[in-house]
Amino acid sequence: MVTTSIGERLPDASATKSGKLRLGALTALVVGSMVGSGVFSLPQNMAAGAGPLAILIGWGITAAGMLALVFVYQTLAVRKPELDAGPYAYARAGFGPFIGFNSAWGYWISAWVGNVSYAVVVFSALSYFFPGFGEGNTWQAVLGASFLLWLIHMLILAGIRQAAVVNALVTLAKIAPIVLFIGIAAVAFQIDVFSIDLTGLGTADLGSITTQVKSTMLVTLWVFIGIEGASVFSARAERRRDVAVATGVGFFTCLALYALVSLLSLGVMTRPELASLKNPSMAGVLEHVVGPWGAILINLAVAVSVLGAFLSWTLLAAEIPHVAGRDGTMPAFFARESENGVPSTSLLITNGLVQLFLIITLFAESTYQALFSIASAAILVPYIFSGAYAAKLAFTGESYKEGESRWTGLVLGLVATGYGLWLVYAAGPAYIFMCAVLYAVGVPFYAYARREHRERLFGPFEMVLAVALVAVGLFAAYEMWTGAVSPL
Repeated sequence: MVTTSIGERLPDASATKSGKLRLGALTALVVGSMVGSGVFSLPQNMAAGAGPLAILIGWGITAAGMLALVFVYQTLAVRKPELDAGPYAYARAGFGPFIGFNSAWGYWISAWVGNVSYAVVVFSALSYFFPGFGEGNTWQAVLGASFLLWLIHMLILAGIRQAAVVNALVTLAKIAPIVLFIGIAAVAFQIDVFSIDLTGLGTADLGSITTQVKSTMLVTLWVFIGIEGASVFSARAERRRDVAVATGVGFFTCLALYALVSLLSLGVMTRPELASLKNPSMAGVLEHVVGPWGAILINLAVAVSVLGAFLSWTLLAAEIPHVAGRDGTMPAFFARESENGVPSTSLLITNGLVQLFLIITLFAESTYQALFSIASAAILVPYIFSGAYAAKLAFTGESYKEGESRWTGLVLGLVATGYGLWLVYAAGPAYIFMCAVLYAVGVPFYAYARREHRERLFGPFEMVLAVALVAVGLFAAYEMWTGAVSPL
């Protein structure tokens, strides 16, 4: 491919139509990247901090915010078809190279930290059969996760399209047990169980409705991360309009699955019972209804599901820095490709970091919930600037025809941006501080990339932003070093 401008590439001789991704593969990539481990842990993750009413409100806020984000990605795919790699390209086009870099960097961090959490939870699920895996962070689990990591690495090196076909098959396999769970839970649902302490105010440790709703936010965000999957791979789509369709189908499919899993579970077991379950908690709920075979089924389903999500997110994690490396926003070594058109260097660095953090989990005893919270917080910057770019286009009229209404685009962009800012508030200081450290580490890489291309390092505003980011990162590192803040 030949780089022309921000995220825009012209096809070369190797970009044949047979190597492109069709609607089915794009949709599977969206669904496959969203449906990972999170849905299987939703009953416990939601019940641990909120009652049924707050969970309903949380899903309502998430549905509105994520739907706005879905429309943002659908709109931008049509209005800016020349921009590839979604969240990164939109942030760079709208707000300059440093913001674009941070969008790419944050998305990348979210992707590979999320993969660490997947590795933890898949072996936590397998501990049902092999107790030595514990909570997914024993030495046996880390060894098994490392083997899995490099097996997926080799599969992707064989070619992006081949990996996407495998992902599509795995996606179908993991949806089936979720649908079965929903059917069984619907039959077992009891309204009197659901309505016990409906507000959660009868339990002192849950706090107010607002506090409870906040506790659901990173959980609901986590299970929707990946909604931009088709947008990230827009350069590899056979037809650009398929990006918008795949995004919409993936969102509504997953919203229905997620809401039903969490809400129906509250009518099968009481909130305190759900909160005390070991993850993947869906296994405990199904075991409560049908006996031991239910737990066996769900734990096997988790293993299959996470394998698929691991594959999807490894693809996504390697793609963003690869495109940013081509544009000169990230160091040029990220742009290197194998003879199969795979971003080999980006893939190697990404999986090397996953391996490093797997080892860290062994010593830090990091939990799945802490890891997914960090991954959720890290992706907020790309989401916020995607919404802001859509609002900016509507405000300026760029890409709009004369006389065409811009109000819808403006409102959707502002809602998506506001939703992202609300999530920053809901995340709390611990995870924001951790992300500040990870973002601050990226500043030298940006400086290196700019020097490579002999381009101006920072504009005045970018300089202020970079200094502030590094200062907050250093302060956050100090707070974590002293133990004042500890997300892990």
